[in-house]
Amino acid sequence: MEFRCRLGTPGGEIVEGVYIADSEARLRRELEEKGMYVLSLQRRAALSLSFGTRRPRIKRHEFLVFNQELATLLKAGMPLVQSLDILRQRVANPTFKTVLDSVHDRVRSGTSLSDAFSEHGALFPAVYSASLMAGERSGNLDAVIRRYVAYDKIIGAVKRRTLSALIYPAILVTMMIILIGIIVLRVVPAFSDFYANFDRGLPLSTRIIVAVSNAVVSNIAFIVIGVIGVAVAAVTWSRQPAQRHRLDKWVLELPWAGETARKFFTSQLARMLATLLGGGIPLVNALEISVRSLSNQHLARELDRVRIRVQEGQGFAAALRERNIFPDVAVKMVEVGEQTGALQEMLNSLAEFYDEEIETEVGRFITLVEPVILVFMGIVIAIVVLALYMPLFELSSVVGV
Repeated sequence: MEFRCRLGTPGGEIVEGVYIADSEARLRRELEEKGMYVLSLQRRAALSLSFGTRRPRIKRHEFLVFNQELATLLKAGMPLVQSLDILRQRVANPTFKTVLDSVHDRVRSGTSLSDAFSEHGALFPAVYSASLMAGERSGNLDAVIRRYVAYDKIIGAVKRRTLSALIYPAILVTMMIILIGIIVLRVVPAFSDFYANFDRGLPLSTRIIVAVSNAVVSNIAFIVIGVIGVAVAAVTWSRQPAQRHRLDKWVLELPWAGETARKFFTSQLARMLATLLGGGIPLVNALEISVRSLSNQHLARELDRVRIRVQEGQGFAAALRERNIFPDVAVKMVEVGEQTGALQEMLNSLAEFYDEEIETEVGRFITLVEPVILVFMGIVIAIVVLALYMPLFELSSVVGV
């Protein structure tokens, strides 16, 4: 939550600012511990057009640049507190600057960097705080931060390539919807008014097209409200934990997209585990962090059961095979990594393998779906045009006779 505060400093100055905290009481306590006098404290209302409360966000690019600069300063031998002090003054995002101010004050007072960032866990992925903890324990914080940056860049690159490949089909579908909407809302009513003066009956196909157009035009307001209502209900339904789990499970069971989504989550998990293991985090703890970081709730729940089995002494590959949630190739590669003592390297190889698989499958899908969409658009438009012009053809044949 964000709070706008008016504070008095020990020197007698009055300062105002926006602070982030879990609760008002906790923020008051933190400010008083710093020697500040709280003159006023009001919670800021988040303005949002989305459904529900919108949490403050930090841009991914800005966060990566911060980590790259922090790793560079630490590698150059600059103390952590001084590095944070330099970097926080260069941040333009008010939310991020407030967080860095809090992190800097915490670290200066003796708190570890990982704990300072963990207090703002809603803004940062769990794997980041765990990586910082591993770097602090190993005494190689700058290298661990660089490893996290590399991990995040690769994950982001895979997402961007996938989304870029889907842009053109999305444009085609949007154009098709717009074109059909123009025909139904504008073109068909014009023909309908023209045909109203005909003494002859209209063909069945024309009557169907005209009836559909009239129904849509007459009830357009109700249709729009209904679509918005269905969208709101769907979003509300999907945000419920039980329904979100059911929806994520359903996504994985789709004929083609489900298998591709499973490969993507497998790649994401493998790279995340490799990053955590490379930082010195034990496998059980790495699995626990991954459970909190996976976006697919069904896989996260199944992975948590795998974590419990590993914690009880079962092998990682055996626990994965028992749950039967990840591809067989992934399980076999994990098994080889366990047997050879090179689990981290094998997980990285697994992630790269599935990244290439995803890119190939998405490319194959785009190659197939583009002509299908174009053919479908052509068929729909041809049917509508023929239905609209058929009475004119019949009229011309009658006149010719």
